[in-house]
Amino acid sequence: MFSCLKSALKCRGCLQFSPGTQERACLWVDDELEVGNAANAMANYTIIGSDGKEYGPVPVDDLRKWIAQGRAGAQTKVRAEGATDWITLAEVPELAGAAKTAPPPLPSHPPATAGKLSAMAVASLVLGILGLFTCGGTAFFGLILGIIAMVKVSNSRGELRGKGLALAGVVTSGIFLVMMPIFAALLLPALAAAKQKAQQINCINNEKQLALAVRIYSASHDNHLPPAATWCDAIKSSVGADKTFKCPAANAASPCDYAFNAKLDGLDASQVNPQTVMIFEADAGWNAHGGPELESPRHRGGRMMVAFADGSVQMLPETQLSSLRWNP
Repeated sequence: MFSCLKSALKCRGCLQFSPGTQERACLWVDDELEVGNAANAMANYTIIGSDGKEYGPVPVDDLRKWIAQGRAGAQTKVRAEGATDWITLAEVPELAGAAKTAPPPLPSHPPATAGKLSAMAVASLVLGILGLFTCGGTAFFGLILGIIAMVKVSNSRGELRGKGLALAGVVTSGIFLVMMPIFAALLLPALAAAKQKAQQINCINNEKQLALAVRIYSASHDNHLPPAATWCDAIKSSVGADKTFKCPAANAASPCDYAFNAKLDGLDASQVNPQTVMIFEADAGWNAHGGPELESPRHRGGRMMVAFADGSVQMLPETQLSSLRWNP
């Protein structure tokens, strides 16, 4: 047995061990003597929180509450007051049972910093938006990058972020890829019309240069027009380039896409009515000459370019060709 060095009736917290044992003690509490474990009666612990900081010393009862609340767990490090070594709560005899059944400790610090923004995700969205200005041309690459970015972000375990951007890039790119045929259907007619307009302007300019070359020839040949049978050869030196004889809307194999009014063969230019047809579109080749039988309307809506004796050029619909003046 054991005995207290002080009076048992007045003992308030003193501790006396029996000879040869360190297991039992006497403790005066509210005028009653309680027998218990000596280590439990006086044990206070310093604890390391989940934020890595030290707290305490705190009594065992508080630790037991923290375990029940999930604020500490079996692997939480503690150090007994006066001790130098750290142990886990599971190694504390009076807390081992509670620590094993306790829920995992709650984090006491804010979540880790967000991962790096995925460059692929950003590029996917940018390429998807650019699809609006490229008729969907960049949308295909935006779709591929978006899918790759979503997979990488999902497998990065938080190291990468931007899954929402990647998804937006995939959706945007997909929309423009679907709309690409619609854009093409809308643009092709406009491009065709623009091409035809350019061809018309080019053809008008060609006939103006040819008519000017005829007038230059006339000025150096006593005001006479060139012979109809060799009119191309006669004015070639006054024409800037061979492509002037070519209409962009005609057959590329023909050396000349225009004809000379045969009724103006070698005539005095001053005796020719200004509204008389001089040069017109035809498919008869080099030095072609003749009349309405050679007409070749080749522009949109059956229109044909006609250069008159006064040097003017008009684009006329097929319905007005019959009213042209061919006689000087």
